[in-house]
Amino acid sequence: MRRRLAAVLAAFALLVPLMAGRAAAAPPSSGFNDYNCRPSAAHPEPVLLLHGLGGNGPGNFLTLGPFLMGEGYCVYAETYGEALPPIPVGGLVSVDASAKENAARIDKILASTGASKVDVIGHSEGGYLSLAIPKFLPGYAAKIKQVVALAPPTHGTTFAGLVTLAQQLGIMSQVNQVLAGAGCVACTQLTTGAPEIARLTSGAIAQPGVEYTVIASKSDELVTPTDTAFVREEGVTNTYVQDWCPSDGVGHIGLAYDGAVARYIANTLDPAHRKPVSCGFGLPF
Repeated sequence: MRRRLAAVLAAFALLVPLMAGRAAAAPPSSGFNDYNCRPSAAHPEPVLLLHGLGGNGPGNFLTLGPFLMGEGYCVYAETYGEALPPIPVGGLVSVDASAKENAARIDKILASTGASKVDVIGHSEGGYLSLAIPKFLPGYAAKIKQVVALAPPTHGTTFAGLVTLAQQLGIMSQVNQVLAGAGCVACTQLTTGAPEIARLTSGAIAQPGVEYTVIASKSDELVTPTDTAFVREEGVTNTYVQDWCPSDGVGHIGLAYDGAVARYIANTLDPAHRKPVSCGFGLPF
């Protein structure tokens, strides 16, 4: 029992640094966040990109950000939720604090661009926040036209089964203490059974006037089970990458870098000018 406890605690403690290491290695700037950008008539809504747990804006959206900029959008992908701001690893503070931080960013984007609404695209924890902001923060549903959530832990994640094991061993509270002590409050709030998940899923998630699309991958080994991402409510489009690219075994992190996913997102934002989705083979992790 002690060996199993140690293994679970070690796996959880290592999860965030491993994820963050990929994002932190990215260049510090990828051409995002130009507050002098003015939306075109063709794409009047600026796009706010929300990265995942342990990531950062420029790294998480190294592919999707420039792609959407090339499509003619004003794109913003700043890092939120930094426990230690000099270190470019975000999403670690409480999800409520991150929601409020990004709501303020929405206001800043609208003020600088003159737009009336934004589109919000969130990956992983960012997907959770893209659902939480219009539901919980008064007035923000009216400021968002579309939400596109990539593998959000809508109903909580077992983190590849680790949470399930911890719950079966009766040590979930100890695991949460370790994670919070390591500086990752959000790690304790996105798991299966967490109060923050119960709050999100209590009552309708989708808010009137907001268009919702949720994209997941059957090959996702981090947000598990994979259908935990979906919002099964009227007016919400839920789709697996494999529904339109059957051979693409893209993984959780890879969703943010997958060219087929990027094209699908662009088609979702601008359905009047859809282009064919070219299927490939996304990053498997």
